Amino acid sequence: MAGRDEWRPKRGEIPTEPGVYRFHDEHGRVLYVGKAKNLRSRLSNYFQPLSSLHERTRRMVTTARGVEWTVVGSELEALSLEYTWIKEFAPPFNVKFRDDKSYPSVAITLGERVPRVMVTRTRGIRGARYFGPYTKVWAVRESVDLMLKAFPMRSCSDATYKRANATGRPCLLGDIGKCAAPCVGRVTPEEHRSIALDFASFMAGNDETHVRRLRQQMDAAARELDYETAARLRDQIGALETVLAKNAVVLTDDTDADVFGIAHDQLAAAVQMFIVRGGRIRGVRGWVVDTELDVTLAELVDSVLQNAYDDTVVPAREVIVPVVPDDATALQTVLTERRRASGERGGVVIKTAVRGEKAALAATVATNASGALVQYSTRRSADFTARSQALNDLRDALGLDEAPLRLECFDVSHLGGTNQVASMVVFEDGLPRKDQYRKFSIAQAADDTDAIYQVLRRRLAYLSAPDDAEPVDGAAPEPRSKTAFHYRPGLLVIDGGQPQVAAAARALRDEGIDDLAVCGIAKRLEEIWLPDSEYPVILPRASDALFLLQRLRDEAHRFALRYQRTTRSRDITTVLTTVPGLGPTRIRQLLTHFGSVARLRAASVDELRGVDGIGATTAELVHRALRSGG
Repeated sequence: MAGRDEWRPKRGEIPTEPGVYRFHDEHGRVLYVGKAKNLRSRLSNYFQPLSSLHERTRRMVTTARGVEWTVVGSELEALSLEYTWIKEFAPPFNVKFRDDKSYPSVAITLGERVPRVMVTRTRGIRGARYFGPYTKVWAVRESVDLMLKAFPMRSCSDATYKRANATGRPCLLGDIGKCAAPCVGRVTPEEHRSIALDFASFMAGNDETHVRRLRQQMDAAARELDYETAARLRDQIGALETVLAKNAVVLTDDTDADVFGIAHDQLAAAVQMFIVRGGRIRGVRGWVVDTELDVTLAELVDSVLQNAYDDTVVPAREVIVPVVPDDATALQTVLTERRRASGERGGVVIKTAVRGEKAALAATVATNASGALVQYSTRRSADFTARSQALNDLRDALGLDEAPLRLECFDVSHLGGTNQVASMVVFEDGLPRKDQYRKFSIAQAADDTDAIYQVLRRRLAYLSAPDDAEPVDGAAPEPRSKTAFHYRPGLLVIDGGQPQVAAAARALRDEGIDDLAVCGIAKRLEEIWLPDSEYPVILPRASDALFLLQRLRDEAHRFALRYQRTTRSRDITTVLTTVPGLGPTRIRQLLTHFGSVARLRAASVDELRGVDGIGATTAELVHRALRSGG
């Protein structure tokens, strides 16, 4: 029997966002479905010592052979998805939601002459529009009560409405402003229907439009000194902002869609597919594919759709993708034929989701795809066998005498030729050694090759110094340890092609080092260049060696870019300190307001004056300083 440690995910792989998790056995049968506000914290509880677990939990985790999770946007979404999947999979270790109890929804009876909003467990009211279901009836009632402040529509029963209509006296809700009181003619039925339609539109996801419109009305009322109206609108905005969180995992009942999310890098693409039937997520599929050279997202979508459907998965009426591929018409025809061959009616439409509930769900799917790609990369780099194979493959491909256990990669970063810096990152045994990363400032360089030459000379100087060199001014010699800069690399890697590798080789020659290997990795085709080689070394796209070099190159690029941004910010701060009357607080306000050094440099005088505390004179001085000293 396999132990938990054989399939237990690493703690760092588990996200900290809300989500739903599923334990399954060796046959893929779902044993338990649970939800969590923090997936990492919750799942960690299942991997405590068996003796500390409840007997039922202990039986579940010892029966399980794996755990999967799906990230959602909020705890409420996790509750809804948990409910759906317990109903769908009937997992044997779950005890909640196992009955046929119905859950509340918000209904707006648009089929009536005077529509009504209510919380109900009844479905099928003629002409009604439903939102939900929700798992907490008290939260639904509280939210409807809040929304009546912004959309004062009828919420009373038919008997109450008729009684008010007959007596000419509204109920309490009409008196306190939570109903427009169509029963006594304060508004016409047509005006009341407009309020009801706004309520439904807000519930359908067009909340930003309503909030923005109310803010505009509030600002206009304040400018007219109509503070009573402005205060009422402020309260309405507050009510809408505290209403139920949008639920991206519960869609309208007629929704039949397959929603795809794709995250990709140079080597792999992680695909997530949410299968939505009847407005509920009935299943989730995920897989990783190797990507080809210079593949675009549209081409990836094309490939994924051609391979996503088999005899067990029938295409939905709507296929929602990040980007519509060029040959969408032909793909729609093929998928429609597969759908009809399975006995389903209707054609297939391939589309993107721009706004509303489907766009919210598409964002959730994309989040899960990104997490799956990170998990795939992490597991691949953490695999000792894969790392060993990568180093051995590098040795064979580059003709080295032994596997390069220590890799040092160099990258140059600059902004239009200014603020030129470089980075050195170190991998040992295929893993990063961040304590040995180095940053280089470059005073002046003609181009990238000159910068590489300067940086390599500075780094190699530590290797070319003789072991028995006399201490400077009688100081004790620096101990040579693996954490010191003197530790010899097995391979130098340059981010670049032939010109950059040639510059690095020249630096090696000038330092008198002839037994240290160097190569470059060019981004265009991911080819590996060696000094004085007419043709590059092409590693297989799926090879662990190429994966390792790309991780090394990307880490060097990230580290250099971060340092370069720091120097830009430091330089502009130095320039701004020369402006009279501009202290650290105002400088920080300027950088925060514009968000980046580039946007601050490009700002006009009028834009600078828009920052709190920056007057016309100061704005002129700042603008002049950035143009002259920046």
